[in-house]
Amino acid sequence: METEEIRKGDNRSIHLPPPPPISLRPFDTSESDIDGLVALSAEAAANRFLRRGPFASRDDAVRFLHDKVLAHSWYRAICLPDGRIVGSISLRPGISGDGAPRSASLGYRVASKFRCRGIATEAVREATAAAFEEWPELERVEAVADVENPASQRVLEKAGFAREAVLRDYMVLKGEIRDVIMYSFMSRDRMAGKTLKS
Repeated sequence: METEEIRKGDNRSIHLPPPPPISLRPFDTSESDIDGLVALSAEAAANRFLRRGPFASRDDAVRFLHDKVLAHSWYRAICLPDGRIVGSISLRPGISGDGAPRSASLGYRVASKFRCRGIATEAVREATAAAFEEWPELERVEAVADVENPASQRVLEKAGFAREAVLRDYMVLKGEIRDVIMYSFMSRDRMAGKTLKS
């Protein structure tokens, strides 16, 4: 994998190292996975644009793991080669009138100290490819990014997603009505050779 080049305002380039290898795996009920969820939820930066804030207690995290994560159809831990959880990513298929999933919503978060390394972009690419494999009828994978979250917007764009529109007053986030930007990656993008890999 090549290094990534970023242009600074003064036209100098910065070469970033390639992202570390990651894997996406289902969460389990192990202490290390509970610890991983607790650590992710405790980070204000990782949760700023998410509906949920920190867990009130470890028991709250265990309940969330059982009731939401394990019950979810596709919720994965983003892991480094040493097994450390550095984020989470999920896909939620939407059922159309014919009963088949035609779209899936994607959401993700990465711990602050692992940002700007390409981890989120690679996780989005891998999850999107998995969505089209798991649900062959799928027409689109979509994701929203808060209008004030340019980092998430860049992740989606680097992963090959197209910006569609600003959705005004789309969601309530921690009591505040927020505008978001809708992004999508279509099945026809894959067929046309638009890549999910760098």
